[in-house]
Amino acid sequence: MDLFATPDLALPLHPRPTGDLLGELEARRARDPEPHGGRLFSLVYPTGRDDLEALVAATYERFLYHNALNPFRFPELAGLEREVVAMTGSLVHLPPGGGGTMTSGGSESILLSMLTNRGRARARGVARPRMLAPVTAHPAYAKAAHYLDMEYVSIPVDDTWRADVAAAAGLIDERVAVVVASAFTYPHGVLDPVADLAALAAEHGAGCHVDACIGGFVLPFLERLGHDPGAWDFRLPGVTEISVDIHKYGYTPKGASVILHRDPDWVDHQVFLSDAWPAGLYGSPVVAGARPGAPIAAAWVLMQALGVEGYTQLMDGVMGAAARLRRFVEDRTDLALVGDPVGPVLAMRTTAPPGGDPPDHTAVADAMEERGWALNRLTDPPALHLMLSPRHVPHLDALLTDLADALADASTGAARGRGGPVRYA
Repeated sequence: MDLFATPDLALPLHPRPTGDLLGELEARRARDPEPHGGRLFSLVYPTGRDDLEALVAATYERFLYHNALNPFRFPELAGLEREVVAMTGSLVHLPPGGGGTMTSGGSESILLSMLTNRGRARARGVARPRMLAPVTAHPAYAKAAHYLDMEYVSIPVDDTWRADVAAAAGLIDERVAVVVASAFTYPHGVLDPVADLAALAAEHGAGCHVDACIGGFVLPFLERLGHDPGAWDFRLPGVTEISVDIHKYGYTPKGASVILHRDPDWVDHQVFLSDAWPAGLYGSPVVAGARPGAPIAAAWVLMQALGVEGYTQLMDGVMGAAARLRRFVEDRTDLALVGDPVGPVLAMRTTAPPGGDPPDHTAVADAMEERGWALNRLTDPPALHLMLSPRHVPHLDALLTDLADALADASTGAARGRGGPVRYA
């Protein structure tokens, strides 16, 4: 299928009946995975709570046509955005005076952070700044380097799939604008050695961007549950920016992320202003001009509705499920965890049981899809990938039963790997 091919379709000449339109939409929606079915891993993060889903729907209805482009025309919407930024900052210990903005997602947050670091590096005379990012970092960093004409340098990882600090030290020089660390990584769910990478960046006058797009609404609540993930946020003096997606484990619908800067003047590098057109001053602190108001309002209302106690309770349930999944993997001879995941994101590779061959991980994934489960496939190492959300908790028994059966099918050749696509968050 050519995803970019334009269909042979024109605007209808006559209006179509409402019932026909809704019927077609429902039929087409039903052919895609059900976001609330508890069988899709990554891409969506439902809470499984009807009261919260109803609250989000009511919020969207109220803010469906609001536009966050002009904070003077919609000052209350702008106020909601500032409060979302502040509440997110409180989770990651943003110092007094620090600031940031909401964005449409992690990729935009990352792009704006890299834009800021490029601007600061150029101000000190670096013509083409470099960014150092682990090979496990999200592709949005390479994308930002492509867009911003920065040099992208990959940091290798060690045998635990964490960024190799010694290798990073050998790569850094005066041209490096920013060092990236993941808290935690999308592929394997492991926490990079953020403290060491941040110290290395500070030693060389570079920024340190912590990608907490996944972990920003996970790690603070793990700490409250008694886990010790290690240092990773603004409590480390070398950390200069953190990106946090609220539309992942903050549980809002897509379109809600935050980029935070330790120093308030760094936000200025994000802002674009122009009065060189007939309509007067135009300004935007993010990539988009017109911005939907509903994701902003939904982020605010969910953060208020859940609070620290609500998020901690949800994370407690998710981590209980993650612990059961880990025990399932550790008790088997044909599976092994990749690295040491710190939260509800896990990767597991197939291994050879005594006297046998390892099951084909793509065959296992295909067998799971035949049973209605949409597991992801990793390429390095070849592995299965799951991102657990609260909606998966009541389905865990069925997941583990079907996974055991799928492994048996793959071991006996009853399932054939088709090498399906890798899916991204």
